[in-house]
Amino acid sequence: MSGDAAAAGFAVRAALPGEAEAVGRCYEWLFEPPGSIPPGWEPLTAVERIGATIAGPDSVMLIAVAGERIAGFCSAYIDLLSVRYGVRCWVEDLAVDPDRRSLGIGAALLAAAREFARSRGASHLELDSGDARADAHRFYEREGAGVRTRCFGWHGLREGEG
Repeated sequence: MSGDAAAAGFAVRAALPGEAEAVGRCYEWLFEPPGSIPPGWEPLTAVERIGATIAGPDSVMLIAVAGERIAGFCSAYIDLLSVRYGVRCWVEDLAVDPDRRSLGIGAALLAAAREFARSRGASHLELDSGDARADAHRFYEREGAGVRTRCFGWHGLREGEG
């Protein structure tokens, strides 16, 4: 745990297998405006996927713990071996308890994700963020994100969706 995290009263660590359900409840933070509940969101499926992330050899679910409560979480995945860049790491979800923002928790989680990526030989860490998340964008810029791109996506590819 960094000195800054200890001084702020939280610790960042990898989630344990028995913590998937508790982490799953924290996803509500992502759904608050300007976010929204994704189509097809199923809490039980989410908990199963969180468990797979925790257990996966190329993924990590990082949590910030303050006392007995989860104060933030960040999932990171080694997602592909890029022809141009080598191994890449992707932050899929990053959220902090709305009552505990601006205490350094997000910065500590992102630093731990960068360290996870580095330890797996990743050339860089990436994430995407919706256009409406202006506060998050300012945070990423303060944290030194050196590249800003546009991400395009095609949703509803599973049979029966869209």
